[in-house]
Amino acid sequence: MKPFYLTTAIDYVNGSPHIGHAYEKVLADVIARTRRMQGQDVYFLTGTDEHGQKIQQGARAKGVPTQQFVDEISAEFVQLTKLLNLSNNDFIRTTEPRHKQVVADCLQRLFDQGEIYRAEYQGFYSPRQEQFLQEKERLPDGSWPEIFGEVIAITESNYFFKLRSYQQWLIDHITANEDFVFPAHRRKSLLEFLSEPLNDLCISRPKDRLEWGIPLPFDANYVTYVWFDALLNYYSAVKDLGRWPADFNIIGKDILIPAHGIYWPIMLHALGLPPPKALLVHGWWSVNGAKMSKSTGNFVDPVTFCQQWNVDSLRYFLIREMVVGQDADFSQEQFLVRYNSELANSLGNLVNRTLNMTTRFAAGVVPAAGVAEEPELELQALWAKTRDECMTLVEGLQFHTAIERTMQFVTATNAYIERRAPWKLAKDVSPEGGILLQTALATMSEALRLGSALLWPVMPGAVDKIRGGLAQPPLAKWDGELEWGGRLAGAQLGAVDILFPKPPAPEKKA
Repeated sequence: MKPFYLTTAIDYVNGSPHIGHAYEKVLADVIARTRRMQGQDVYFLTGTDEHGQKIQQGARAKGVPTQQFVDEISAEFVQLTKLLNLSNNDFIRTTEPRHKQVVADCLQRLFDQGEIYRAEYQGFYSPRQEQFLQEKERLPDGSWPEIFGEVIAITESNYFFKLRSYQQWLIDHITANEDFVFPAHRRKSLLEFLSEPLNDLCISRPKDRLEWGIPLPFDANYVTYVWFDALLNYYSAVKDLGRWPADFNIIGKDILIPAHGIYWPIMLHALGLPPPKALLVHGWWSVNGAKMSKSTGNFVDPVTFCQQWNVDSLRYFLIREMVVGQDADFSQEQFLVRYNSELANSLGNLVNRTLNMTTRFAAGVVPAAGVAEEPELELQALWAKTRDECMTLVEGLQFHTAIERTMQFVTATNAYIERRAPWKLAKDVSPEGGILLQTALATMSEALRLGSALLWPVMPGAVDKIRGGLAQPPLAKWDGELEWGGRLAGAQLGAVDILFPKPPAPEKKA
């Protein structure tokens, strides 16, 4: 299979990580792990964006050197990748020499090609977004959208990239490549934006206004506009690895237009490089039905959340709850519904019952199954259906539905246990009863092995523990692991700590 390269957006280090950062990284990790399980050679990149005016202002407000400021916050994002059990191959920082050199080289090449020119700019500027604005971005009443914050009139000499001259090329590319933006409604929004003429892109900031940036190689009195710098990380990280173009640039909906959907492909095209094959655009998380906000306390800190619960339950909820490309809401109440009904009562219960009953009734050794009868044949048929559906669903990025189907199989396995009732079969001293007991225990173990294998990209830590209890090695590929069989016969099962402990009951009010 062809190598596969995917990236998250790089996180701007003007604040600590929140649940939106965690989701994007976990989504990318689930895709990366899924592709590896299918046999692909995957390269997964994440990192931090560390230049720009907001960074400089943040460091000054804190009274520390700017490099120290970015080092401290970038370290929080590095720690988050470890906490979330990500399988990323690289973590890039835009303050690294390897990245700054590529940015300088690309700027010089574009300048030499005549794609960059100097001119005086007169117009409006958003310090919050570090972006020059166009009149068409005003609201109908003439005001500016809240996302831009305070907008100021500005006049200054700067360098500009000939963005406008590539507008028709970009429209043609998006039109000819329907998979370039996922989901489809984001592609439609991008084309609608491109129906109006683009302005050329200001790609510099004078050093007397902004010092914290990559200097222009052709004019040391200026630094590079943060987006022109940051976007190139996806290329600079793999420039010498033969990985470009990216198969997926995974981003939030707020940075599709104009950065990733317009600036990025045009920059690459002007440099003679192919654009990414696809921009995967995810939605936003609200918290308790309202916009996420640190100032109001309506905020979920992924680090604190994982300490209170565990990383696998957070990963599970994020992927289970959000449809890729749409918005979702994060609430403690909904998390507890998923946690209790699906993780603790269904999957956790199946693990405990399988290991405990095998220990009680077979000295902890999985017996060989006898001839499958109707209950076993029904469960095996459901497994085949579940497996095939899930393979199709993950290919279409419908991870939430794939999880739902898998958990339905887990629930059906618990129902099978009730139907066979091994605790009753253990009291039957006849040969027939003994064979039925052996078959039931073998079926339970095999169903647990198979169902958990599908969940591995989402909950690798929990599934590794389940496989350890089943005396199975860690998963590497799905090939040969998703067929119903008798490979567990004779395996000496081990103990597994409770994977999803029940939360304490709320205290009753007097």
